[in-house]
Amino acid sequence: MENKPQFQLSRLAIMSLLLLGIIALATLLPGSSRSIGYDHFLLGVSDGSITQAKAFPTNQFVTLTGVTAADKKEVRSIMLEGTYQEKVEKTPALAAKVTLTEPQQSGGILSNLFPILSLLLTLGMVVFFVTFILRSNNQGPKSAMNFGKSKARLVSPEKNDVTFRDVAGAEEEKFELMEVVDFLKNPEKYQKLGAKIPKGLLMVGYPGTGKTLLARAVAGEAGVPFYIISGSDFVEMFVGVGASRVRNLFEEAKAHAPCIVFLDEIDAVGRQRGTGFGGGHDEREQTLNQLLVEMDGFEENQGIVVMAATNRADVLDPALLRPGRFDRQIHIDLPDSKGREEILKIHTQSKPLGDDVNLSVIAKTTTGFSGAELQNLANEAALLAAREDKRYITMRDFEEARTKVQLGPEKKSRVQTEESKYLTAYHEAGHAIVARSLPTIDPVTEISIIPRGGAGGYTMHIPLEDTSYTSKTSLLDDLSVLFGGRCAEKLILNDISTGAKSDIDRASKIARAMVKEYGMSDIIGNLSFAEGEEVFLGRDMGRQMAYSQAMGDMIDAEVKNIVDAAYQKAEAILKTHLPILHRVAQALLEKETLQAYEFEALFSVGTLPEGPLNEVEARRANQKVLDDHSQRKREALLNARGLLAPS
Repeated sequence: MENKPQFQLSRLAIMSLLLLGIIALATLLPGSSRSIGYDHFLLGVSDGSITQAKAFPTNQFVTLTGVTAADKKEVRSIMLEGTYQEKVEKTPALAAKVTLTEPQQSGGILSNLFPILSLLLTLGMVVFFVTFILRSNNQGPKSAMNFGKSKARLVSPEKNDVTFRDVAGAEEEKFELMEVVDFLKNPEKYQKLGAKIPKGLLMVGYPGTGKTLLARAVAGEAGVPFYIISGSDFVEMFVGVGASRVRNLFEEAKAHAPCIVFLDEIDAVGRQRGTGFGGGHDEREQTLNQLLVEMDGFEENQGIVVMAATNRADVLDPALLRPGRFDRQIHIDLPDSKGREEILKIHTQSKPLGDDVNLSVIAKTTTGFSGAELQNLANEAALLAAREDKRYITMRDFEEARTKVQLGPEKKSRVQTEESKYLTAYHEAGHAIVARSLPTIDPVTEISIIPRGGAGGYTMHIPLEDTSYTSKTSLLDDLSVLFGGRCAEKLILNDISTGAKSDIDRASKIARAMVKEYGMSDIIGNLSFAEGEEVFLGRDMGRQMAYSQAMGDMIDAEVKNIVDAAYQKAEAILKTHLPILHRVAQALLEKETLQAYEFEALFSVGTLPEGPLNEVEARRANQKVLDDHSQRKREALLNARGLLAPS
């Protein structure tokens, strides 16, 4: 509110200058008269096509005006005074037709000064607008030319209420960072032993895993100032601005030491040098060079800890990662089931939950969710409950929110033809039956032909446990499940559709990775042809294939063999369970959505359960399906390894 009068004053000044500029232009510019050459003008006066000719001497020029006889339009011309004397005054016949008007002396000074004043006014308007824009960008009335001032936001210890209690699902990472907190609190303990705390800590992890939150928690625990700035805030269109902002940032940090400087998304400024098109004069590279110099310039135990976050550590300049700069890298993984439950507890503290809500079950069914995604899940569940005017958030709200986050909102209003519904029903039934027939596949928890997002239907699988590795058998089974929809279309309709596009894309990527990266091809063997690092512009422009053309042909052939074998496996399963395929598809056409217990009944018994179940009963029945599936999967794994005794 304090800037409002100043903003109004600036707006008033702009309007005043615009008005003055318009008046000046209107005064300087001629009216509706047309300008012509003086030879043309004098010829018209001689032959009578221009009448009412007048001459206005001003300084060393003479302005001629007249009116055309044909259309009564005013015309004008300008000539030197000497030329006027020679061509007009020395020609009596012409001079008689031109009325000479004596110059007015009263306005001589103003007429001489007015062009200068107009020029100064124009320059003033330009300076004012540039100054106003710069002030707006730098957010301060006195910072118009402060390009080099850091844009880092300072969070004082009094305003930073984030501690390690607000961070869940990262216990090992918190333990690692406690050393930094202890150093900032008790630096003497380390100085006595000659220990050096790491100058920089680089946090690497997927988006949404809590890198920024951890950095704020470190500052909150230590009770020190916290500077936060994004890597993109350093670089501007003006050369040298980024380096100047880096210097200014560390000058401020030294003045507030001990403190923490947090560089979010450091890959925006810390990418490997020499990979762009600007060469050594690239503004981003100058900024990076200054950052390297500043981190080298720290005195020991100065009390400044630099923390940075990125999800692209592979593109960072090696000079950033050497000892003495970012000495320590902390990898923040996606939370496991226990971590997800703790995160959900934090994000539901202020939300009224119903008695049926089980955060442990929700955590187990959200494998692969990051902390930010779990926060979004809790918020979506609250929004769904509020939409229905509920007093509490129920388990059903969380389940619907999970499906919405993963697949998008339902689109029940989308008009579908009967043929489209028929095709979708068999397509999704094909996916589900192949998945149910392969014990390594995660259980089918829901099948629907209601469009969500960009899909016409979906078959949802939920992992029952967190895994770090995937076997070759599981990958081959995944491929067969992906082809289940296309196989069902071909078997039942004797035709195929574009609905399998995303399935084919995923299958192709998995099969190619099996051959090129995982060494899972019997023909290619245990060789890896992966590029090793993510591609980004500059570094990869000169990269060539790491294998011959003949090897490339072998890789393509082996990928096709794996894909074809997976398709044939899916086709064989569906042919064996053809009656079940028809029953599941017909049930989908009738009910549109099948839950886990309903699909299991159709697959095992051949009919749907009698009578509708309420939410509690349905949830209990679904859980039994998941438990039975876990037992089958465990037994299949032991049997495959020869560890299961014959019954």
